Amino acid sequence: MSYISSRLSVVKPSASMVASQAARALRAKGIDVIDLGLGEPDFPTPPHIIEAAFAAARAGETLYTAAAGTLAVREAVAAKFRRENGLGYSADDIVVANGAKQIIFNALMATLEPGDEVIVPAPYFVSYPEMVKLLGGSPVAVECPEADGFRLTAERLEAAITPRTKWLFLNTPGNPSGATYAEEDLKALGAVLARHPQVLVLSDEIYEHIIFDGRTFVSFGQACPGLRERSLIVNGVAKSYAMTGWRVGYAAGPAPLLKAMSTIQSQSVTSVCSIAQAATVAALNGPQDGVARFRDAFERRRNLVVDGIAGIDGLTLAAPEGAFYAYIGCAGLIGRRTPDGTALEDDAAVSNYLLHRGRVSSVPGVAYGLSPYFRISTATADDILTEAVARIGSAVEELE
Repeated sequence: MSYISSRLSVVKPSASMVASQAARALRAKGIDVIDLGLGEPDFPTPPHIIEAAFAAARAGETLYTAAAGTLAVREAVAAKFRRENGLGYSADDIVVANGAKQIIFNALMATLEPGDEVIVPAPYFVSYPEMVKLLGGSPVAVECPEADGFRLTAERLEAAITPRTKWLFLNTPGNPSGATYAEEDLKALGAVLARHPQVLVLSDEIYEHIIFDGRTFVSFGQACPGLRERSLIVNGVAKSYAMTGWRVGYAAGPAPLLKAMSTIQSQSVTSVCSIAQAATVAALNGPQDGVARFRDAFERRRNLVVDGIAGIDGLTLAAPEGAFYAYIGCAGLIGRRTPDGTALEDDAAVSNYLLHRGRVSSVPGVAYGLSPYFRISTATADDILTEAVARIGSAVEELE
């Protein structure tokens, strides 16, 4: 008799973690594998942030904090929203959690009733639908094809909304596609949402600063101020400041929702690590030159991968507009045969082939709700990416 909750039967492990674990397993056997499954900056956290954490620990800031976060970190987040996004939030409008993923989890836990629907534009971050299912909701994937720039259109949104729709998830720049939403795109979506007052909006803006080709980032809250009372603007320090392991995410939103999320946090993890909160204050209030330096490096790496993939027959890659992933089209490989005669039937088979033959770890597009593609992270050193693209090219050349 199983003692595992039945709710877990519908939830899959993170596909990117599975891909990374497969790479580690091969490495443990002495096989040289380049792991591009997980998206994580390879830069160290800037020194002034580390020093702020050290100073906080030395000063005795090592006790529990308020569930929503210290006043200092919430004021820093509010100042960031005013300075960078033109959003007039106060410290009382902010909640901090253990990463942006926990922010999203808490928001869903606070609002979902069994059967509530959550619209997730595909391709989507792998955890969105799984969190929805875990908390009793029904994810509604809306395919956003490459022809539309992997963006949700107003027409597709209107068609997906039902009386049971509780949330719309947006992610800009997007994981895995790198797609961004311009102000006019967001306003068009906002006009649809204005006609459906039961729908809440979660705008995941964690890759805000990783945006390319001179584009200007526009927050959903900035584009659609009339929807403020049902919008949750989610962000964090993991990607922009190379702080993935510090686990600090934050959000701004309506008071009733934030109060419920804080209650959940107080009864689950209590609060975010006090030292990590002090580091976040330093990240948001301190020098921002590292953010621009990281972005420039990510754009250079994006270009390197786009140029490399362009030379591989059977693969396609439109230049991602932001984030640090390449969502590579592999329709041209479906049906081709590996050296041992096995036909590649789908993008999962392509990803598996590239792992074992090319020794490059990737995540198949099926995990993101849109096939046939596979995702690689471009958040690693230029020479490693160059070698990875060369390995992918060599493996593709061996297909019949």
